[in-house]
Amino acid sequence: MSTLKIYNTLARDKQAFSPIEPGKVRLYVCGMTVYDYCHLGHARVMVVFDMVQRWLRATGFEVTYVRNITDIDDKIIQRAIENRESIGQLTQRFIDAMDEDSAALGVQKPDHEPRATAYVPQMLDLISKLQANGLAYQGSDGDVNYSVRDFPGYGKLSGKSLDDLRAGERVDVNTGKRDPLDFVLWKAAKESEPGEVKWDSPWGKGRPGWHIECSAMASDLLGDHFDIHGGGQDLQFPHHENEIAQSEGAHQHAFVNYWMHNGFIRVDNEKMSKSLGNFFTIRDVLKKYDPEVLRFFILRAHYRSPLNYSDAHLDDARQALTRLYTALKDVPPQAGGLVADEAHAVRLADALNDDFNTPVAIAVLFELANEVNRSRSPVQARQLKALAGILGLLQREPGEYLKGGVAAAEGLGEAEIEALIAARKAAKAGKNFAEADRIRAELTEAGIILEDKPGGLTEWRRA
Repeated sequence: MSTLKIYNTLARDKQAFSPIEPGKVRLYVCGMTVYDYCHLGHARVMVVFDMVQRWLRATGFEVTYVRNITDIDDKIIQRAIENRESIGQLTQRFIDAMDEDSAALGVQKPDHEPRATAYVPQMLDLISKLQANGLAYQGSDGDVNYSVRDFPGYGKLSGKSLDDLRAGERVDVNTGKRDPLDFVLWKAAKESEPGEVKWDSPWGKGRPGWHIECSAMASDLLGDHFDIHGGGQDLQFPHHENEIAQSEGAHQHAFVNYWMHNGFIRVDNEKMSKSLGNFFTIRDVLKKYDPEVLRFFILRAHYRSPLNYSDAHLDDARQALTRLYTALKDVPPQAGGLVADEAHAVRLADALNDDFNTPVAIAVLFELANEVNRSRSPVQARQLKALAGILGLLQREPGEYLKGGVAAAEGLGEAEIEALIAARKAAKAGKNFAEADRIRAELTEAGIILEDKPGGLTEWRRA
């Protein structure tokens, strides 16, 4: 079998993979901040690194896979205040929804799924080490900050120099930072902020900054030096850059050997974002498409490439997946497992060992499906199902998939819209936030955009 090569963002090159401990891989991926439903960007992270860990295990590695949950930050606090519910209620509701979405997409649970709020003591310990090493200080406003200019390697992951960063500096008079480039490790509690969560610390009551959370969770579960750290391309700077600064600054040695970043989701060639109004949750998409179609759509593109979302692309993915399932429907697979030295298996392995090249791996599946259609061989059908299973595809009974997708939502009249808005308002008043969220999602799927105004008013418009 060929050697696994991974594009290492840190080296800006494809490198042969060599684990720190022979036969074992320690993998950390930045997970979700749980204040809303997961969107397509989250789906891509979940599916991509599910594929990565599946392939590592399939090739014989013992994998420890950690994907964290951020269950405390500014957005979570603000949403809980708006909903008049506790932070614990809010985060658990969206963790449950995330689990439902990931299970629908065939994503296997990570070995560890740490929540940030359970690792505050480890964060305090890490900040103390940084302070002892001269890399952290408490500002006049009570916040503890990281001194970026005192860490020589800052910028090595993103390729940004301090001169580049300095050009974009902005002076903020309402900060205790010595330098605009410095970032917060520990946020001091402020009397003026209602509903703020706080913990005791050597620097007074407060809560952790976002970046320190992942450094603490990763090092606690995987050690101070581990193999692979992954996440979306948007996290490369500043989040992952700051993780390196924190972890290497505290422990005085290398943090991670291979950094992997998946590309953005784009809609009509623009990055998906709430501000542009081209934002789709996983649940939005699964109302129209089978979850396996979405998984197939994500894996058909190379993980580092931009992924352009549209109904036309998903329709095409549905048709392609239908062709694969049809081959298995017509020729039931023979019982048994994967034949590793068979020609298609070798080509699929070569593709995945080349920086997880799933487009080529899926092309191999189509080659084999064409042969199954010609040969009608149950042995080849078994091999097709086994190879697709490495990618988390084609594991259902073909007839189940071939029944067809989910019907699209029908249009709503004005009276129906107003009735749903009234029902949502009543649900919020009764603190039934799950029902309120469900109604909003139903309206969004029907093309209705809601805007909550002061005084409890809700305006709507058609998308």
